[in-house]
This record gives sequence, C-alpha cells and structure tokens, in this order.
Amino acid sequence: MIRFLAVLLLPLSAVATPAAIEAWPLPSSTAAAQPSLSQGTNGAVNLSWIERSGNGHRLKFARFANARWSATRTIAEGDNWFVNWADFPSTTQLPDGTLWAHNLVKSAKGTYAYDVVLYRSDDGGTSWSAPIRVNDDGTPTEHGFATLWPWSKNELAIAWLDGRNTGAAPSHDGHAGHGPTGKAMTLRTAVFDRKGRKTAESQLDARTCDCCQTDAAVTAKGPVIIYRDRDPNEIRDIYTVRHIDGRWQSPKAVADDQWLMPACPVNGPAIAAHGSSLWAAWYTGSGNTPKIRLGYSGNSGSTFLPARTLRSGQSILGRVDLAADAKGAWLLWSEENAAQTLWLQRIGHGGTSAGSPLRLATLSGRGQGTGFARMQQTAHGLYVVWTDVIDGKPRLKGIRLTL
Repeated sequence: MIRFLAVLLLPLSAVATPAAIEAWPLPSSTAAAQPSLSQGTNGAVNLSWIERSGNGHRLKFARFANARWSATRTIAEGDNWFVNWADFPSTTQLPDGTLWAHNLVKSAKGTYAYDVVLYRSDDGGTSWSAPIRVNDDGTPTEHGFATLWPWSKNELAIAWLDGRNTGAAPSHDGHAGHGPTGKAMTLRTAVFDRKGRKTAESQLDARTCDCCQTDAAVTAKGPVIIYRDRDPNEIRDIYTVRHIDGRWQSPKAVADDQWLMPACPVNGPAIAAHGSSLWAAWYTGSGNTPKIRLGYSGNSGSTFLPARTLRSGQSILGRVDLAADAKGAWLLWSEENAAQTLWLQRIGHGGTSAGSPLRLATLSGRGQGTGFARMQQTAHGLYVVWTDVIDGKPRLKGIRLTL
C-alpha cells in the first residue's frame, strides 16, 4: 500500500514550495516499470515506460496536457531488448516539437551485448520512426545509460556510456562489476539532425564508472553533462564536462569525495539548470557512510561551491533526480529502512536547503524492483513517477505537486 501526503503545507522559505500534493493517476497497465518524464510544449509532460509483451517488451508513450492524458502509443516493441531496473528508456522534445525516445537493443547473444537505439516522432507521438542505432562501432559490448537533450531547435544531442574498448561483452552480474584497467567504459556524445542522421560524435572521457546513470542540463553558456568517473585507483567521484565556445572542454570534478569503490555502485548523479545557476546531486559512500551530496554553480558549471552533505546514514539509497526553476531546485531521492520511501527537498541558490525534507510516499516494494523515481517541473507543477511492486507485479505510481 502506498500512502500519500495530501495536505496544505506552510511556506518553508521565500522560494516556491508545494501548496498541495495529490495522486496523479497514470495511463499505464497493471504490469509496467522503468518510467521516465520529459517536458513537452506549453506545460505538457511526456511519460514513457516499459510493459511486457508476450516474450518481449513494449516501450509506451503518453502525454499529459490540459489536465488530461492523450491516448497511449507504442513507440517500439521487440523480443531482443535489454531491460534493466537502472538503465531505463527516456524521451525528450525539441523546440520544433519533434519527439525522440531511446532504449537498449541486444546486438549479440551475450547478456551484456547491446546498443543504444533512438526513435523519432514528427506528429506528437502518434507514430514513431524505425530504430536509429546511436553507436556504430559494431562491438558486442555494453552501450547504455543514455541522456537526451535538445542540441538546437531541430537537432538532438545524446550522451551515453560506451563499452567498445572493453573487448568481449562483460559477464558481470546486474551491472555490478567492472573491467580491467585497460578496458574501461567511456563517455561519448553525438548529435543527430532532424532526419535522424548522425552529424557529430566525440569521446569525452576515456575511463568512467561502468553503469551509473548520466544526466545533462543546458545552462546560459551551453550544455553540461554529469557522470561518475573512475580513476586508475578506483576512486569513483562525480565529474562534469561542458560544451563552451563550440567545443567540449576537459572533464572536471564537482567535488573531492575520494570514494574508493572497487565496483560500480549503479547510482548515478543528477543535474539541473536555470540560466547560469546549476545544481548537481549525487550518492556517495565515502567514509563508509552512504550520503546525498549537493553542488552548486552560479557560473554555468565553470566552478562549483564546496559541496555539502544533505543526508547521510545507512538508510540512504540515493537514486537522485533534480528539477530547477528561477528560485531554486527540487531534489528527489530514495531511502530504505523498515520500508522504502521517496523524499523531496527544496534547494536554494548556493545549494542551501530550504525547510525540512518532505516524505512523498512509502512504497510496498523494496530493493532494486522499485527502480529510479523520476521528476519533471512545468509551469503547472512538479510531477513525480516511480515503480512500486504490488502483489509481485511492478506498477507505476505518480503524484503531482501544485506549487
């Protein structure tokens, strides 16, 4: 059973705070998981998720606009997909209205041999293109944890973790392992034009953590990608790389956590921007204590203020997400003790918290089965979706916060 907090809230500070929280019924089936949200035009919200389809899966799509859901559509379906609790599909919408979606499709028989695939819609999600393969290296290795964002009015940018240098597909279990020093995952990015043609591709980091989510935000000076790095000594701290003056810059650490971790924690960072303000959040286990850490930049990610710890303790799961507006940011994360819970915190400029954390929901599911909750802010409010497990079946749940 999921319990919602549906009360009027007193103002926490001068920044915007929730006025009310209400259940947000979703158009998914009774067996759905891996939800993701993106911002549509005129305050709309785009939702994608995965459902079972016989021996395979379907990637589904619906749009919430004018207080109602559109008809649900199937973006793609197949029986050769790689479906994972932490490496979920997503969508993004370009300024010209074009919709893009991605998922992971097997490239060989090996469990961890799969590619990142894109789909494009020019009619608001009613119909979708044939699959467009992002990585064209042809190796039977891992390619995933992708992030999509608008590169221009009609061009798409994507960043992903790429295993082409790792050799044969790794045999690690559930994204928990890592390759030898000379065979690391890399961070790559590419641009696709309005016809689905790749027009640029770059390697941004030659050695990254294997299976932590990436994220991106567009600042006043250009896009910033955030990810978990992996140095030769197995320090797995959070880095960003910016696109400034027409080229990608060298990666830089957001904070010096010095987390020595011999395997991938499967727990990536989040980033959000509004103008020159940039907020970063991440999970770390430095000092043998799980933590949620925050970083803030007032100059589009050129430099960050000293990071601060928002939450710590053995109950911290991480699985963070961020949304930003003119007055601050919202931080979402998960904890698990007697039960798994979702939490929300308002963050101001400078990275300082405003008021106390707000528990959004208590879940029935535990562990990996609940995946990663996602969040999207529009002029109409703040939207949160997640997977719960009820009677052994995954189900999508959502809430809306009126601001």
